[in-house]
Amino acid sequence: MGVFEAIGADTHEEVVFGHDPASGLKTIIAIHSTALGPALGGTRFFAYADEEAALRDVLRLSKGMSHKSAAAGLDYGGGKAVIIGDPNKIKGERLLRAYARVVDSLNGRYITAEDVGTTTDDMAVIQRETRHVVGLPVTHNGSGDPSPATARGVMAAIGAVATRLWGDAELSGKHFAVQGVGKVGSSLVERLSKAGATLTVTDVNDAALDHCRREFGATVVAPDEIFDLACDVFSPCAMGGALNERTIPRLKCQAVVGSANNQLATPLDAARLRDRAITYAPDFIVNAGGVINISQETNGYDWQKAAAAVDAIAENVKKVFEIADREDVDAATAAVHLAEYRIEEVGGLKTRLSPGGDL
Repeated sequence: MGVFEAIGADTHEEVVFGHDPASGLKTIIAIHSTALGPALGGTRFFAYADEEAALRDVLRLSKGMSHKSAAAGLDYGGGKAVIIGDPNKIKGERLLRAYARVVDSLNGRYITAEDVGTTTDDMAVIQRETRHVVGLPVTHNGSGDPSPATARGVMAAIGAVATRLWGDAELSGKHFAVQGVGKVGSSLVERLSKAGATLTVTDVNDAALDHCRREFGATVVAPDEIFDLACDVFSPCAMGGALNERTIPRLKCQAVVGSANNQLATPLDAARLRDRAITYAPDFIVNAGGVINISQETNGYDWQKAAAAVDAIAENVKKVFEIADREDVDAATAAVHLAEYRIEEVGGLKTRLSPGGDL
């Protein structure tokens, strides 16, 4: 599959490939849109099956970042980077600094941050080669690990969904099935536990499952069993594509609200959820807490301001439902409409007033 074939009709602005044979660096950076500002998105370090899989992922994720930042009201576009390989085997200072030079070559069109397989400490290494990086450790005047902020945003979205379904945001006694209890998922489980929710979790990491069982009283099931569980809310917090034509018919929940990116395998899956009367809070609306949080670093990080901005995700979820009801479309389509309207309206502004005073 060629690059232009992979991009298709998605109109990415730029796709950059970087390679450093000495360190094993193979990276792809995709800039989807800079209409609202520099493209902001994390660096995913993952052992992809092949280079085509990596290309598909970075293109899909970068487009999602455009929608995420736009819908969240941020003055950033959408971008993403992937580094191909097992971070536990090849990640090192040379590789990260070589990668950072690829980022720097884009002259600020792309700003990177942490993602799956990278950490805030990695961002500190990257900062030695480029200033176009956020998600730095607190010791480097950054916001630190964005996972708690992402989980906070998911909780805000859950509150909006609960109010729509049950009349208020009370979660005590509600049953949540959480798929994936990594950094964000475990933080979400902790928050749900404090809210009095009943919890069932799954993951491929036994240590993470033991932590949730021991600390939060969660019930553990096998990864495939989570789709058949009778619950109030299914919360996908692992890798993307969990909701598809095979799994959606198995769901026994009233709502889907989670932190994973690209939860729907295809756009048709949003209609499948709607046909089953399952309320879906779109992923890029729900999981925007992390990018909202790190975006605050550019103006001097203040947690209180960042937290207030993250909590506003609840209002964004409500906006999506209002659009979906008004336009009689599924929630995923409504979320895209919300994001693309802002990209077109604000991104279309000229840089200065004309002599007559009109834009």
